[in-house]
Amino acid sequence: MNEKIYRTMGLSGAASIAIGIVVAVIGIAAGVVSIVSGCALLKRRKNITF
Repeated sequence: MNEKIYRTMGLSGAASIAIGIVVAVIGIAAGVVSIVSGCALLKRRKNITF
């Protein structure tokens, strides 16, 4: 019984770490894309004519 609990806690801990890493990478990637697209908008705002 204790071995199952130990194994389950180990697997859930490893899964939590893996999910945390994936979320952090996606968050960083989304931030970089947002910054790049914002810079592109600011750079091209001079080309707007009314």
